[in-house]
Amino acid sequence: MRSNNTNPENNFMKLAFEKAYSHIGSTKENPSVGCVVVKNGSVISSGVTSVNGRPHAEINALKAKKNFSGSTMYVTLEPCSHYGKTSPCINTIIKKGVTKVCYSILDPDSRTQNKAKSILLKRKIKVKIGILKDEAQIFYKSYFLSKKNKTLPYIDGKIAISKDFFSINKKGKWITNNLSRSKVHLIRSRYDCILSTYKSVNKDNSKLNCRIKGLEHLSPSRVIIDKDLKLKKNLNIYDSAKKIKTYLIINKNNKKKEKFLKSKNIKLIKIKGKKKSFSYKEILIRLKKRGFSRILCESGLYTNKGFLKNNLFYNLYVFKSSKRLNKNGGNSYKNLLSRLKLKDKKKIDVKLSGDELYKLRIK
Repeated sequence: MRSNNTNPENNFMKLAFEKAYSHIGSTKENPSVGCVVVKNGSVISSGVTSVNGRPHAEINALKAKKNFSGSTMYVTLEPCSHYGKTSPCINTIIKKGVTKVCYSILDPDSRTQNKAKSILLKRKIKVKIGILKDEAQIFYKSYFLSKKNKTLPYIDGKIAISKDFFSINKKGKWITNNLSRSKVHLIRSRYDCILSTYKSVNKDNSKLNCRIKGLEHLSPSRVIIDKDLKLKKNLNIYDSAKKIKTYLIINKNNKKKEKFLKSKNIKLIKIKGKKKSFSYKEILIRLKKRGFSRILCESGLYTNKGFLKNNLFYNLYVFKSSKRLNKNGGNSYKNLLSRLKLKDKKKIDVKLSGDELYKLRIK
């Protein structure tokens, strides 16, 4: 977010959003919230919702050994005011002597929505709502949708294609360059789950983690669709399964293979049925029940077609190489991309040494 020195309140809230961005996708069912505490015109403390969702951003900001009396708090989302697994943040805000609380947008959670203001005002704490409201609407889109739709998670897709729309390079592993692949790792860190298929993992020997120094701990859980237990036994993904939760969605019973997978710390999700393929919607329902709210699908043409056909993707990230594959290309996305009814097509301004990145809004 660009700074605007003429409006200090906007600038402080932008800092709070920068904090929130650092943990988006890593806070489980809780939203990633950023918090900045200001006194005498200077930031004296800050916090972000912890990985896995607790403690909340306000608690992390206020646990610093500072004198918060007379300070102003800028927080990206309305502070919680209900008792859940922990006591409400609003209690700590009052206790620490904060004299003004500014938050960008109301929390859609019915336990909290529009309740903080009256509680704070009763304690003579000033309240301002709506700073950078438009930015908050975009940032918390997946969270708002999760509260509106209790059964399905928010899911985006990611593909890499050549300049002539092929997703397979018959003479090499990669379509795009190193910078594009590094950007993929950053995108992964903003989701709590990566969804793929055994075909993609077997073919690419994928690790499906975040390999940016300092962000490795933000690697999302991994879910692999493998109806008939065809995942190979000599894959990179097993090496990190002890640290990164890894699930296999299966249908077929195979005690020997299941025993092997469990020995490699792979958790199994069984979906019963006699159909040749799983229902993508049913898979998402099961993942939502397991606590996943932001999913990134990294798979092949067939699976992406299925999610798009069923109108399940919200956005599609498209990494487009500067090179043409011509006769060395396979699996063309040209017809599929031309048929998409896009709400928005945005080229992301990032330097990828010739490659391009687009974010297509599907719904």
